[in-house]
Amino acid sequence: MSNLQYINYKGYGEYAHEVFGYSQAVRVGDRIEISGQGGWDPESGPPALKEGLEQQIEQAFKNVDLTLRTAGGKGLSQVFQIRSYHVGLSQSPEAVEIMSKNIKRFFPEHRPLWTCIGVEKLGDPAMLVEIEAVAYDPKT
Repeated sequence: MSNLQYINYKGYGEYAHEVFGYSQAVRVGDRIEISGQGGWDPESGPPALKEGLEQQIEQAFKNVDLTLRTAGGKGLSQVFQIRSYHVGLSQSPEAVEIMSKNIKRFFPEHRPLWTCIGVEKLGDPAMLVEIEAVAYDPKT
């Protein structure tokens, strides 16, 4: 599709593209859609996940920001929708509290749409959270 621009950041983004065959983001006109970002070190090849739920959530938001900037966006201020996937959400009600705290921290000027989903497991057995995002980045 000639109008779509696929984006991968260096390190884990390029690794995931080569090994798993997916991209970190795609630009569709004035939108940047971000694939699920986990709490991994973005500079690593194979995922080096942060320890603990709070650390993984914080790093996942940072990875969303990195992905947006790599795609030519301005960062989290352009995000209007997030989807978070949580392993064992019913047994970890603190996940919603930690997510809420980070949404308020990373989006001080606005509150994006948010859908929070509990799942049995994610792509990597050590992952506790994954965050997808959609951003508006007009090319003006």
